[in-house]
Amino acid sequence: MQYNEPLDDYTIELLNHLYSVGPAKDQWGYSVRVSEMLAKAESHDSVQDIVDIFLFLKKLRLEKGLSPAGLGLQWEQAVGLALRHQSIDEHGVSLGGRVDRAMAIVEEAGVRVDGYLKARDKEAASGIQLWDGIQENHARIRRVLGMSMQEWDSFAGQLKYAIESPETLEKILNLPRGALDEVSRVTREYRMRMTPYYAGLIMPERLDDPVLLQSVPTGEMVDNAGIEIPPVAADHSPARLIDQFYPRVVTIKATNMCAMYCTHCLRIAHIGRKDRIYPQKAYAEALDYIRNDSRIRDVLITGGDAFMLPNNVLKNILAELDRIEHVRIKRLGTRIPVTTPQRVDGELLDILESSNDIKPVRVVTQINTAQEITPVSREAFKQISKRVFAVLNQAVLLKGINDTFVKMVCLCETIQEAYVRPYYIFNCSYRNPQFTHLRVPVEKGRDIVEAMYGNISGDAVPRYIATAGGKIPLHRSNVLRRTKDSIVLQKPWSAEEVSYPDADPVMYADSLAGLKKYSQKVSI
Repeated sequence: MQYNEPLDDYTIELLNHLYSVGPAKDQWGYSVRVSEMLAKAESHDSVQDIVDIFLFLKKLRLEKGLSPAGLGLQWEQAVGLALRHQSIDEHGVSLGGRVDRAMAIVEEAGVRVDGYLKARDKEAASGIQLWDGIQENHARIRRVLGMSMQEWDSFAGQLKYAIESPETLEKILNLPRGALDEVSRVTREYRMRMTPYYAGLIMPERLDDPVLLQSVPTGEMVDNAGIEIPPVAADHSPARLIDQFYPRVVTIKATNMCAMYCTHCLRIAHIGRKDRIYPQKAYAEALDYIRNDSRIRDVLITGGDAFMLPNNVLKNILAELDRIEHVRIKRLGTRIPVTTPQRVDGELLDILESSNDIKPVRVVTQINTAQEITPVSREAFKQISKRVFAVLNQAVLLKGINDTFVKMVCLCETIQEAYVRPYYIFNCSYRNPQFTHLRVPVEKGRDIVEAMYGNISGDAVPRYIATAGGKIPLHRSNVLRRTKDSIVLQKPWSAEEVSYPDADPVMYADSLAGLKKYSQKVSI
C-alpha cells in the first residue's frame, strides 16, 4: 500500500499487521471495550491511553484474529491516533516505535534478569537483608566474650576481643568437631583473626556461608601441594616497603596488620606471627624513593590494611606524599569498613578530607559478597565517600563465595548502593598454593562478567583482571571481524552481531586532519 500520512516505518508496519486480517465478527464484545478506551484517549492528552489501545488491539489480533476494523476502529481513526500520539510525546516518539519496538525490547531484556531477581534474595542476601539475624549474632557474641556495648562500638574493643584461636572460635560458631580440628592444624602455621563484628556476619549452621569461607581457614591451606612461589612482588620491590609494577604507580606496604585475615590473602607470606608498625626509618626510605623518582604519580598505601595504621602515622604519610610535587594521587587499601566499621570515626574522616583537599584520595576496598554490606558498613562507606575523591571495590573471584552470575551481580549492585563503585574483579591468584581450592577458572569468570553487560548499570560492571606481573584484563574480545569501513561487534549478553563504523584510518593517520583550514594561519 501507499501512504500519504507522515507515519514512520515502524507505525506503518504495526498498522499493516493489525489490519492484515478481514473484519471478522466480534463474538465476544471486545468492540465495547475498544470504544471505551477510545473515548478515554480522546478526552485528554495521554500517550499511555493511546498505547493501551494498540496493545489491546495487538493482543486481540494475536489471540482472536480480530482486525481493528471489526471492532469499530477504522483505518483513518487508527492513523489519527498514531499521529496524535507522536504529537503529544515530548520527543516525537512514534506509536509503532514504542509499541512494536521499544516495549518488546524492554520485555525481552527483562526476561534476562527475571531469574536473577527471583534468586537474588535467597542465593545472595545482603547484610542489610540479614540484619535482624546479624544483630542476634552480635548480641550472642557479646555475651560469650563478655564485651560491653562501649567496647563493641569501639575499634580498640573489636581488636581486643578479636577471635584468633580455635578455642574462641568454638565458643562463637557451632562448627562440627572435624572442622575445628582443621582450623587447629592451619593455625599452627598461619594466623587467623576476625573481629567480633565480622564474625557476627556469619549465618550459623551454614558451612557454605560466604563470610565463613573467607575468614575461617580449612585444611586445604596446609594440604594443598605445590612449590611455594616467592612472596608476591619479591621481584618488584626496588626499595624498602615499596612494590612497583608500573613506572608511574608504586605501593607502600605500610603494615602487616589486618583486622581480619582472609583465607585467600595474596600477601599471606607478609603477615608473620606478630602485628607490626614499622620503624620510622623504613617509612623514610620508602618516601625517599618516591621523592627521587619524578615519574611516580600515584601512590597506594596498603599492607596489611592502611586503616590499621594509627591516625598519626597515616596522617604523616599522607602529609609527606602531599609535599611531593609529582605525586598527584593517593590511594588507601582497606577492608576495615566491612570488617570493623567502628574504625571509621570523625578523626579518621578528617584526616582523609584534609589530604583530599590537597590532592585526590581514593579509598580502595575489597568486598566479596553482598553479605558484608550491613547498615553499619554502608554508613561507614557513605561517610568516607563524602570526604574523598572516590571509593572503589576490588573483589576477588572465589569458589563458593561469589562465582555465580546472581552472587556477583548482587554484590556489585549492593556495593554501588552503599556508595562504593565496582572497579576490579581479580581472578584468584595462582601464586599461593594455600588457596588453590578457592580459585575459579578464567572462562567461568569471563562468562559471569560478560553476562553483566547490558543487564545492569554500566558503572556497576567491574573489569575482570589477572595479576601476572601487573593487572591484565581477561575480557574476551568482542570484535569479530572487520569490513571495509566498519567492525563487527558481538553483544556479550545476547551474542547479537552489530556493525560499528570505525574511524577512517587515512584521516586518523593525517596529523593535520580537521586542522587543515587553519594550517595557513597557525604555526604547528
